[in-house]
Amino acid sequence: MILSPETLGFLMAAALMAGCIDAMAGGGGLITLPALMAAGVPPVAAVATNKLQSSIGTLGACIAYARAGHMNLSAYRWPIAAAFAGSVGGAWLLQRVDPSILAGLMPGLLIALAAYFTFSPRIGELDRHSRLGTAGLSLLIGAVGFYDGFFGPGAGAFYATVFLTMGGLGLVRATAQTKAVNLASNVAGLLTMVAGGHVIWIAGLVMAVGSITGGQIGSHLAMRFGSRLIRPLLIIMSLGLTAKMLLDPNNPIHRLLFG
Repeated sequence: MILSPETLGFLMAAALMAGCIDAMAGGGGLITLPALMAAGVPPVAAVATNKLQSSIGTLGACIAYARAGHMNLSAYRWPIAAAFAGSVGGAWLLQRVDPSILAGLMPGLLIALAAYFTFSPRIGELDRHSRLGTAGLSLLIGAVGFYDGFFGPGAGAFYATVFLTMGGLGLVRATAQTKAVNLASNVAGLLTMVAGGHVIWIAGLVMAVGSITGGQIGSHLAMRFGSRLIRPLLIIMSLGLTAKMLLDPNNPIHRLLFG
């Protein structure tokens, strides 16, 4: 598929904005995936190409958080492995069924996330006692990984919620660990899609440039301002993306729900 320079510029700008938001609160895929589809990319190829740019951008955010000491890969190796395995299963299934089946659940899930972050007790920067052991946490992360491989947008917000509510992490560390598992599920989904021949490489690589830049900006803002910035963004992103999906007649979720 050949894309014009103007279209590639549009996709790079969308990826920069998405990378910045994704590094702080998740949900960047709900900017880049519609952008790819608006550029005329078929749905499965759009998901595959989105995995390419997101994988590279998320890697940049991971490096920034790791350098600052907010990431513990050894302690969370099993949730990371679960995200990878779940994403492989989701990406495999995506190539065989209509992704709108799972996409229809997203508005309700995002509204629930917004309600949680609005009305829950204040979440600070300090870690708390984990409500689940490693096995339980890995199962939940693996389920989100399956969703990430199957469809993807909003997975970062779901990962962060699991680490906050079940893993007992503070907001900055939860955001950092979210990047680690998100990278695993993105790479797993990407490899599965590459095997299926669905990735549009030029679009994905151009978008990766914007995603890396945005990811660096977003991760540094998150580490500097912490919960003062991340919590409001999670609420705004959840409600804003829900409204966009429900009101945009070109969005597959709008068509699924309203015909």
